[in-house]
Amino acid sequence: MNAILCSTIKIILTGCFVLFSNVINSQNMTKEFKLALIQMYVEPGNLKKNLAHAGELIREAAKNGADVALLPEVMDLGWTHPSARQLAGEIPDGETCQKICEMARKNNIYVCCGIVEKDGDAIYNSAVIIDNKGKVLIKHRKLNELDIAHDVYDQGDRLGTCETPWGRIGLIICADANARDHVLTRSLCYMGADVILSPSSWAVPPDHDNIKEPYGETWRKAYFPVAGEFSVWIASASNVGPVTEGPWKNWNCIGCSMIVGPDGKEKLMGPYGAKAEAIIYHKIKPVSRPARGTGWK
Repeated sequence: MNAILCSTIKIILTGCFVLFSNVINSQNMTKEFKLALIQMYVEPGNLKKNLAHAGELIREAAKNGADVALLPEVMDLGWTHPSARQLAGEIPDGETCQKICEMARKNNIYVCCGIVEKDGDAIYNSAVIIDNKGKVLIKHRKLNELDIAHDVYDQGDRLGTCETPWGRIGLIICADANARDHVLTRSLCYMGADVILSPSSWAVPPDHDNIKEPYGETWRKAYFPVAGEFSVWIASASNVGPVTEGPWKNWNCIGCSMIVGPDGKEKLMGPYGAKAEAIIYHKIKPVSRPARGTGWK
C-alpha cells in the first residue's frame, strides 16, 4: 500500500514539474509578429493631408494582418520643414499624437512613427511607440541630429525601451544609428532591446544616380555590426517624396526602407525613388538572448 502511494505521489510530482517547466519555458519564449514597413509619401508642411494618409496606410497594414506598423521620421511635416515651429504639438496630449493614438486603437495595431513635438518653447524631432489600445508606451527625442537641423530641432537627452507582447523594443531615429561607435544603438541592446525600430528620412541630391551608386551602404554599415553582435532585429522605415524647404531643399526622399536580422544580414529593402510609396511586410521573431547585464563582448 505504501509503495503504491509513493509511486502515485511520484507520478503526480513529476507531472507537476513538467507542467511548471512548460509554463516557464513558454513565458521565456519570444513570439513572432508581423511588421509593416510603411514607406509613406510625405507632403512637406501639409499636416492634415499627411495624417489622413497615414491613417489610410495604417488601416491597410492592419487589414493585411500586421501587428506593428513602422512609419517614417517626422511623417507629419517632413524633415526640417519650418512649419514645425507653428504646427508641432505635445506628446501625448497634442492633436497630432492623439490622432495617431486613435488610429492605433481603431485598427488594433501597434504604431511606431516620427512626429514633431512641442514642449514649452522647444521643438523636438521625436518618435513614439503606441500600443493597440492607443497608449503611448515610449517617446524618444532624436539625439544625433545633423548640424544643419539644429535651427529647427532641439536636442534630446535620453534613450528608452518598452515591453511588448513580442519582447522589448528600443527606439531611435535615423542618424541616431550613426553616432560614433554606434553607441546609441548598442546602448539599447545593453538595455535589453530585442528589436530596434527607427523612423527615418533618407534623402539624396536631385542628380543622384542609383544605378552607379545604389543607396543603402551607410545604413548597412550602421546596422549590420550591432544586429549581428547582439542578435537583435533592426528595422527602419523611410519616407518618399520631395524636400521643398530647409537645408536639403530640392533633394528627394527615396525610401529604401530596411530590415536587418539578428544574424547581421539584410532581410529586405524597400523600393527606391521619390514616388516609391509601399508597404512592405516581414515576420519578426525575436531571439531569446542571455539575461540583461551578463556581459556581451
